[in-house]
Amino acid sequence: MGNPTMSFLRSLNNSVIIHPPGFYIIGFQTFPYISVYCIFLAIVYAVTVMFNIFLIYLVVLDPSLHTPKFLAILNLAVIDVILNTSTIPSMIKTFLFKDNFVPFKFCLVQMYVYYSFASLESFALAILAYDRLIAICFPLHQNIFNTLQIMSCIVSLTWVFNLGRVAYSTVIMTQLSFCNSVRVFSYFCDYAPVFRLACNDYTLQWSVASTSSMINLMVPFTFIVLSYVSIIVTVFRMKAVGSRIKALTTCIEHLVLVAVFYIPTFSIFLIGLYVRAFDPDLRMLGLSLASCIPPCINPIVYSLKTKEIKTRVLALGRRLKTSI
Repeated sequence: MGNPTMSFLRSLNNSVIIHPPGFYIIGFQTFPYISVYCIFLAIVYAVTVMFNIFLIYLVVLDPSLHTPKFLAILNLAVIDVILNTSTIPSMIKTFLFKDNFVPFKFCLVQMYVYYSFASLESFALAILAYDRLIAICFPLHQNIFNTLQIMSCIVSLTWVFNLGRVAYSTVIMTQLSFCNSVRVFSYFCDYAPVFRLACNDYTLQWSVASTSSMINLMVPFTFIVLSYVSIIVTVFRMKAVGSRIKALTTCIEHLVLVAVFYIPTFSIFLIGLYVRAFDPDLRMLGLSLASCIPPCINPIVYSLKTKEIKTRVLALGRRLKTSI
């Protein structure tokens, strides 16, 4: 208890819980181009913020875009901004400016925000799949199953569920005692690398992390797959080839986002599972790209592929040109 590096001691179940002043983020130790990578991430972050805020601006201010589909797109845009804000600025601070100390409480906050919005990103893609499912498979019942009120409820429920679940995951981290190393081998205050530093039992945290990973990835992904199975069956029942192409065309932008989000994530986990000599720095590079790139690409894809958004952008451009 006389250790000067430990700022917080308390008793829980007759055991001493030691919380350090903070952690040191120790990642990319053998990666030679970390400065270049940080500059690249700064560009990614600027594009993420600029395009997503522009998309939010268009949807909020244009009454004709106040529909269930664009509420789902608005939800994804808000999540994208917060998700990249939770990691990229701190990565630039850590690896470009060589300031790798993170206070204990800020570490928990970053952990909470990142995992909350990474989970919400996955669920947001499932919500967009629901919109396509109703539009193609039940076009005559859209006013029943996919109204603005129903979409608002679905979005709200995913926020309440994920924010609450991750809050529990974060709170139980305070039950751990960190009496040895405070060096986190990751690119931010990551959940598993932090709880593995604990010198008391972290079985509960490990179980919660494993369950959360399954919920975050497999539940939305399974729903997306089942939705597209139903969509394909419905499309191939259509008699007119033109109707089939038109229906499938409306799904292209969503399928691109699903591929960009899930393929890198699943690939990295599978490689880590089966390739024992997987370089930790390469794994961190892959995970950080899989986390940071989708929020940057999402608004660009929707801006380029969605007719309504392109029409509004062109109209806005014409108005700006006229005013100048």
